[in-house]
Formats: sequence, C-alpha cells, structure tokens
Amino acid sequence: MNLKFCLSLFLLIYFNVISSQSKSSYDSILKLRKLSQNSNIPFDEQIKLAEEAIKLSYELNQDSVILKSGRILSLAYYNGGKDSLYLRINYQNLSLANKIKDSSSLEIVNSNLGAFFHSKEQNDSAFYYYSKALKLFDKSRNIDGKARTLLNIADIQETEKDYIGAEENAVEAIRLLNSTEIDENARERLWILNNLIGIISLKLKNYDKAIEYHNKAQEIAKKMDYGYYNNLYSINNKAIAYRHKEEIDKSIELYEQVISEDSLNYYDSSFYAITLGNLAYTKSFKPDRNIDEIKNIFYLGKNMSDTIADPLTKLGIAIDLSRFYLDIKESDSALYYADRSYKISDAISNNELKLESLLLLSKLDKEDRANSYLTEYIKLSDSLLNLERNKRNKFARIELETDQLEAKNEKISRDNFYLLLLSAGLLLTGILVYVVISQRAKNKELKLVQAQQEANEEIYNLMLNQQDNVEEARAQEKIRVSKELHDGVLGRLFGARLSLDSLNFSEGKEAMMNRANYIGQLKTIEDDIRKISHEMNTDFVAGSGFMDIVSELIDNQTKAYGFTYDFNYTDDFSWEFVPNKTKINIYRIIQESMQNTYKHAEAKHVKIDILRQKDEINIYIVDDGKGFDTSKSKKGIGLKNMTSRVSEIGGKISFSSEPGNGTTVKVKIPYSV
Repeated sequence: MNLKFCLSLFLLIYFNVISSQSKSSYDSILKLRKLSQNSNIPFDEQIKLAEEAIKLSYELNQDSVILKSGRILSLAYYNGGKDSLYLRINYQNLSLANKIKDSSSLEIVNSNLGAFFHSKEQNDSAFYYYSKALKLFDKSRNIDGKARTLLNIADIQETEKDYIGAEENAVEAIRLLNSTEIDENARERLWILNNLIGIISLKLKNYDKAIEYHNKAQEIAKKMDYGYYNNLYSINNKAIAYRHKEEIDKSIELYEQVISEDSLNYYDSSFYAITLGNLAYTKSFKPDRNIDEIKNIFYLGKNMSDTIADPLTKLGIAIDLSRFYLDIKESDSALYYADRSYKISDAISNNELKLESLLLLSKLDKEDRANSYLTEYIKLSDSLLNLERNKRNKFARIELETDQLEAKNEKISRDNFYLLLLSAGLLLTGILVYVVISQRAKNKELKLVQAQQEANEEIYNLMLNQQDNVEEARAQEKIRVSKELHDGVLGRLFGARLSLDSLNFSEGKEAMMNRANYIGQLKTIEDDIRKISHEMNTDFVAGSGFMDIVSELIDNQTKAYGFTYDFNYTDDFSWEFVPNKTKINIYRIIQESMQNTYKHAEAKHVKIDILRQKDEINIYIVDDGKGFDTSKSKKGIGLKNMTSRVSEIGGKISFSSEPGNGTTVKVKIPYSV
C-alpha cells in the first residue's frame, strides 16, 4: 500500500514538472515569434529571434509548434533577402507538413516554393510545386488559392510556349473567379487572365479572338478602382491585333488614343515610347503614307527610349526602324538599326527578335558578313526549334512523373505503416496508455496556455483603460489644485502684501526697511505660487500628434535604409476623431511600403503625401527605384500585407509601376468626423 502511494506521488510530481517546463518553453516561443514579426527592428535581428523560436520548438518536440515556427522563420528569411535559407527552411517545412499531414501548411509551402522558383525563372521547378499546390487547393475547395495558382501556371506555360495548356488553365481560372464575389483583387486577376488569353491568341494568329479577350480585359479595367493603365495596355494590345489583321486605320486610331493621354508620357515613358514606335511602324503600311511624318514619330520614340534604362523599348523601336528603312530602300539606315537591334537582343537574350535582326542583317550587310549572319540565323533557328519540340510535352511529363512519384511515396508510406503497426502490437499496453495520456495532457496544457494568453491580453487592455481613467483624474485634480492656489492662497498673500505696504510710512526707518524686506519676500512667494499655478494648469497630456509620429517613422526608416525623402501632409485632419485601428494601419502601410522600397526597388528617394479629398484620406508613396512589370508581377508577402491592412479599414489600394520607372502606391481610406 505504501509502495503504491509513493509511486503515485512520484508520478504526480514528475508530470507537474514536465507540464511546467512545457508551459514555460511555449511562452518563450510565443514571445520570440511575436518579436521576430516586429517590423520596427532590423531584419537581421528578426531572423535571430525567429531562429531562437524554432530552436526552442525543436526542444519542445511538438511537430505543430515546430511547423508554425518554421513558417515564421521562412517569412523572416524572405524579408531579410536570405534566398538560400528561405529555400532550405521551406523544404524542411514541406517535409514536416507531409509527416503530420497538415494540408493547410502543405498548400502554403508548395505555393511559396512555386513562387520562389517562378521569380528566379526556374519554370520547371515552379510548375512542379504549383501543380502540387493546385491539387491541394482543389481538394480543400479553396477557390481563391486554386484560381491564383492556375494563373501562375498559365503564365509559366505561356512563357514556355505551351499555348494550349496556358489557355485552358487561364479559362478555368476565369471560371472560378467569376463564381465568387468580385472584389478589386479578383478584377485585377481577371484582367491579367483575359489579357494573357489575348496575347496567346495573337501568337497563335487568331486575331479576332485576341481582340475579343482584349475587349473583355478593357471592360474589366474600366471597373477597377485604379485600372487607368490597364485600360491603356488593353487598347495598345488591340491595336497590335488589328495591325496583324491588316486593319491599319483601326490600329492607328487605337495607338493615337493611347498617346493622346498626356499623363502616360510622365508616368510610363517606356510604354509611351514603344507606342510611338508602333504607331509610326503601323502608319508605314498605309498606301498614302507620309514618310516625313513617320520618321518624326519614330525619332520621337527613339529619342525617348535612349533616355530610359529599358533595353526592350530600345530593341522594339530599333527593329521597327530597320524594317521601315528597308521598306523605303534607305539601306544604310536600315543596316544601322538592324545592327543595333542585333546587339541589344543578344545582350538581353531575346532570341525571337535576335532571329529577326539576323535575317535583316543577312539582307543588308556586305556579302561575306551577310552570309555569316545567315549562318548564325539558321543555327539559332534550328536550336530554338529543337528546344521548342522538347518543351512541347514537358509539362505533361512533369505532371505524370509527379503523380508516379506520389504514388510510389504512398506505397512506401503504406508499407511503413503496416510495419509500424506490427511493431506497435508488440509494445506493452501500459506504454501505449502512457503515451495517449501524456499526449492528451500536453494538448490540454497547450489549450490552457493559449487561453491564458487571451486572458492576459484582456487584463492588459483593462489595465490600459484603468490607466487612462487614472490619468484623467490626475489631470482634473491638478486643475482643481491650481484653482485653489490661484483663488485662495495667492489672494490672501496679495492682501497681506497690500496691508504691509500701507504701513510702510507709519514708523521709523528701520521698521520701514524690515517691512520692505517682508514685502519683497511676499512678492517672491506670490510669483512662485503664480508660476506653479500656471504650470499645473497647463495641459500635461504627453505624446505628440499622429503626424509627428508618422514623421518620426519616415525619418528613422529613411536614415536606416539610406535614401532621401519628401513628406507632405495637409493640416485639415482631426486625427483625434480617426479610429486608432485606422491610424495604426496607416502607420503600418507606410512602414511596409518603405521596407518594400528598400528590399526590392533600389531607390534613392521616396516621396510621401497624406492628403484629404472630401471624405477620404489619400496616401501617395512614390519611389524612384527600378520598378516592376505590373502585368506580370506576382504579389509578394509585403504587398499582400498592405492590401490586407487597407481592406481591414474599408479602404482601397493600387500599385502603379514599370521597369526602370519607379513605383507609385495609392491608398484611399474613408474619413469622417
């Protein structure tokens, strides 16, 4: 009997110690995770905190905790630009998610890996992981995730010239998006998808279908909050299709509609320059063409392209100029621009236009060099043809190999399971019971810890409210004491001074001097009390205004990131009436945008404006960085965070950018007092 009691007591103490240690470790992990996601601290420090969190998670030895910490560490590596570490931790997360069969984490990790390889133009690997993510999204009926993944796969297939597969996936993505509520994000994806089908149809020489889908894209752009440039791109793409249809007047009309937009020249000079080149080249097809007019338009576009760092724009205009001069039989000029287009296409590895440049040079250059160019043309053409043949069924092979590999892994998993089950049958029943009880105890402990965390947050909020009440009472008490000093003590002292002053000439010189001394002292006391009264009656509430806080953020961030800034805002806001949630999200949006500028834009200057227009708060964040192609950009975590924050407070956000021409972020938030 005594032996049983001692054993029970020992087990009780042991489990209590283990439970206490687990709770302490989990608290530390939660704290480290939260700190690692604090955007106010340097990226290197965020990474160190996230690495410490996952180290403790491994010590706690709970797979779900390890996986959560791994995902947060992945985000820290991404924010810090640590590509190799980002890739390594995602592979680890993938392995663990497969082990515990966490389908939600598998969706995220496969999407992350697909996006990583997509950004590095490693399309085979990107397609592999996107395909796995697509199956998971389909199984969980995640329509948004499935549509987003289909869009990415279609983009890869179009790049790899798998036009049929790209079109099928794009059509399916459109069908899925149309089955959901259409918000601004859905409209942006629908525009990209319709535009993609239009581009594919043009490459397949189905010009009527290309025009049909560019018309659909244009209608979507008109419904977008910030679809101005999308609309112009759709018009430009339709003009290309009409030119291929040999409807030259219609094509010219559309190009002229694009260049008539004055703001386009300022905000997207690259697009404006290439449109001028397209307009000039299209006009050269008219029977009654005006050669001088065409040359003027060409050189306007060429001169603009020479001032911007966009080789594709220079290449497009150069090759059109060469074709034009060849057509009007000005061979020297045609040769000059053919040589220029050849050099640019070779530098940027644009094989399609390089082929055309070689063909032009073979017609224009001297006989010996022309033969050399023709030989190079034939070799490159054969090489590209073989490459295209090999790629034709590549994605089907990848899917087949993926399915075969998964089937093989499932068989291995089943075999391992049966072996494990057989081994487990040999274990003692008592050990099994112990494991079950221990696991349940851990799960209960985790739930208790999570509940405690929620309770702690509620207590903290109550303490903050109580502190506000105390501060308000303290302020009222200071005002009351101030009035007492001023109206009571100060009045009596002033009366005493007057009484002494009236007796100043009543007696001898010595008495007069004493009274004068007392009067002087009373004056000093009176002045001191008045000073105290004024100080105590002054509004003592600490803290600067919201715009001061934002100014300090911008100043600190730009110093840390090493670029200059301009910050302008209007003073017609009543920020004290703006909800704290709105102000916090404005602060975070500006902070996130500057982080993105630092990580991706290579900018030297950023301009931030906060303006009030009627019942809206308008925020403009403009940098002079390298920009990106919005028609093909894949939103990263930073942009998604900003979009999510704006959506939380009922606002709208858009991103305008072009390679080499900086980025503009526009935010509109409801404002009412």
